Amino acid sequence: MKRLTLIAAALFLSVGSFAQQALMGGASTVSPQINEDGSVTFRLNAPKAITVQLTGDFLPETMMDTPFGKFEVAGSVDMVQNRDGIWEYTTEPLEGELYSYSFTVNGTRQMDPSNIYQNRDVATWTNTFTLSREKGDKGFLYGVNKVPHGDVAKVWYNSPTLGLQRRMTVYTPAGYNDPENKTRYPVMYLLHGAGGDENAWSELGRAAQIMDNLIATGKAVPMIVVMPNGNTNTSAAPGEWSAGEYQPSLMGGGVDFGQAKASMDESFLDIVSFIESRYRTLPGQYSRAMCGLSMGGGHTFATTLRYPKQFGYIGLFSAGLSVPGGNYSTPFAQQLEGNTAFAAQMKALFDAKPRLYWIGIGKTDFLYQSTADLRAYLDKAGYKYEYMETSGGHIWRNWRIYLTEFAQKIFK
Repeated sequence: MKRLTLIAAALFLSVGSFAQQALMGGASTVSPQINEDGSVTFRLNAPKAITVQLTGDFLPETMMDTPFGKFEVAGSVDMVQNRDGIWEYTTEPLEGELYSYSFTVNGTRQMDPSNIYQNRDVATWTNTFTLSREKGDKGFLYGVNKVPHGDVAKVWYNSPTLGLQRRMTVYTPAGYNDPENKTRYPVMYLLHGAGGDENAWSELGRAAQIMDNLIATGKAVPMIVVMPNGNTNTSAAPGEWSAGEYQPSLMGGGVDFGQAKASMDESFLDIVSFIESRYRTLPGQYSRAMCGLSMGGGHTFATTLRYPKQFGYIGLFSAGLSVPGGNYSTPFAQQLEGNTAFAAQMKALFDAKPRLYWIGIGKTDFLYQSTADLRAYLDKAGYKYEYMETSGGHIWRNWRIYLTEFAQKIFK
C-alpha cells in the first residue's frame, strides 16, 4: 500500500511538473543573455528553420520611405545555427539603454519565446531588455532600482469641451499618498505621439522609472506627471474603453470614431482643471510644465500658444509643428514668413516670460528641418530657448533622453 502511494505521488509530481512547464512555456533557451562586457547574445531554438534574422534598435539603422517622409527603422542581421540547432547572434558591447528586438523566421516575424518582456508601439509588439553598465547611465535611469517609488494611476475625467469621459495616466511622487503629507506639488503634462495613447509614456517611455530615479538622486524636484490621451475622438487606449478591441493605427484608431468636437489644444484646460481640483498642486504658471513628443510636441506647441500665461516651462521633443493657416505640403519656413497671426501668438507667449523653452531633435529625424526653421525664427526674433541635438531619428530612444533632460531643468 505504501509503495502504491509513493508511485501515485511520483506520478502526480511528474504530471504537475509537465503542466507547470507547459504553463510557463517550457522555455529552456536563454535569450537574451547579457554578457559581462556588455555584449548581448540572442538565441532561438528553431532546428528546422532555414533562415533566422534578428531585428533590433541596437543594430545599424536603415531608412524607410513613408507617406510622412523618411523614417529610421531598426537594423537586421542574420543569425547562425549551431550544432544543437540553436540559432545565435552576439552583439558588440552596448551602452546602457532600454532596447527592443524581434526575430524573423523563414520570412515571418515572431517574438522571442524565451523573453517574457514585451511592449506595444501602435500596433507592433517587440521584445525588450534593459542593460545598465554603470550607476546613473540610461539603462539605470530606465530600470527599477532600490529607491522610493511613486504611484501610477489610470484616472478617468470628464472633458466638457470634447463631450467625453476620458482616461489619463497620473504619476504621483513617492510620499504623495502619505496621510500626513500636506505638500503641494508642481505638475508636468507629458504628451505622446501619433498612434500612442495614455499608456505610451508609462510603458514605452519609462516615465515613472525615470522620475523615481531622478527624484531619488536629487536631480529633479518631486512633481506630479500627467500623461493624457491625445486622440480627441477617443476616450482611452485601444481595448480599454467602450469601442472595444479595435486595431490601433498611427493616427489613433483603426475604426471611424467620428470627428472630434474640438482639438487637443482647445480642450486641454479641461485636463488642467481636473488635475488642480483633485490633486495637491501648486498654483500658477511657474508650477506647470508642458512637453510632448512628435504629435504631442505639436499639441504642446499649439496649446502654449493658445494659452500663453498657463505654462512656465515648455518642451518640444521631435515636435510635429503647425501654425495658423499652414499646411504640411508647404515648407515650414514659408509658413512662418509673414504669418502675422503666428507672430502675435509667439510674442504673447514670450511676453508671458516662460522660464524655459526647450527643443530636442535627432539629427536624422524626418522633422529636423521644421525644427530648424522654428529655431531660425526664434533666433531672428530674439526669443531665448535651449536646444539639444542627438544622434538618430524619430525614436523612443531619443524621447526618453529628452524627458530625462527636461525633467531636471524645471521647477527650480
